[in-house]
Amino acid sequence: MVQASIQQVSLEAFLTIPETEPASEYVDGQIHQKPMPQGKHSKLQTSLVSQINQWGAAEQFAYGFTELRCTVGGRSVVPDIAVFEWSNLPLDSSGEILGRVEQEPDWSIGILSPEQALTRPMDNLLFLLQQGMSLALTRELFLHFQPTLPP
Repeated sequence: MVQASIQQVSLEAFLTIPETEPASEYVDGQIHQKPMPQGKHSKLQTSLVSQINQWGAAEQFAYGFTELRCTVGGRSVVPDIAVFEWSNLPLDSSGEILGRVEQEPDWSIGILSPEQALTRPMDNLLFLLQQGMSLALTRELFLHFQPTLPP
């Protein structure tokens, strides 16, 4: 049996690598490529972020992004949908969204394909909750934590 060697890479080195399609994530020194979204996944993702932004932007409460890379706490992950409360939007000095987001979203929504294991997305959601995110959703579960309490 031949085993492939897993090469450790630094976060700084990972962030210099060109983006992949689908996105790759950096977790514990390793690079993991997300599965390619299929039709139902893409439709649900587009619909959800559209609804979030229709309501959230009008009320200046929150704004959602699809596939936005968030680098925080030594990881670089790409939630299916990352939502930032209006006061936490990652903006530059001119009020534009930053190109490189170095904070956790306030909410994260993971859309799992029927054949996709829950392990890696759940690990990312729990990690983001530990970093201060307050809401995590997947098709299977809903997690809401107060930032001052551990998940």
